[in-house]
Amino acid sequence: MQADWLWGLAGGGLIGTAGAVYLLVNGRIMGASGIIGGVVDGSAGKQTSERLWFIAGLFAIPLILSFFIGKPETNLTPNLAAVIGAGLLVGVGTRIANGCTSGHGVCGISRFSLRGMVATVFYIMAGGLSVILFKHILGVV
Repeated sequence: MQADWLWGLAGGGLIGTAGAVYLLVNGRIMGASGIIGGVVDGSAGKQTSERLWFIAGLFAIPLILSFFIGKPETNLTPNLAAVIGAGLLVGVGTRIANGCTSGHGVCGISRFSLRGMVATVFYIMAGGLSVILFKHILGVV
């Protein structure tokens, strides 16, 4: 559809607003991988409840919105092994980079963080190379 870019614009605006509110309220960067990682590895401490609510919102809000605006079309591969492998690689990559798209890309770049900008350039390049390798060369997705 021609107006699909509007959904991306709205989503980007919401993510940016959420990042700003999270920073103003908590004094910390809204990096989803760090929030989830702290719950998984037990380092969240007193913030575990807050982080679990954040994670619940990541799942609940799209589900709730899908009842009102419908489910979007996706190009997700039916290859479950590829989806699981990709998820694991993303998890490893966020640990190596000490952050993810929300921490480095959204919050880091908006704060003019050199580390965030460099990390964003590298994970965008890695994503592009992964598409070339796994889709166009190997044909697994």
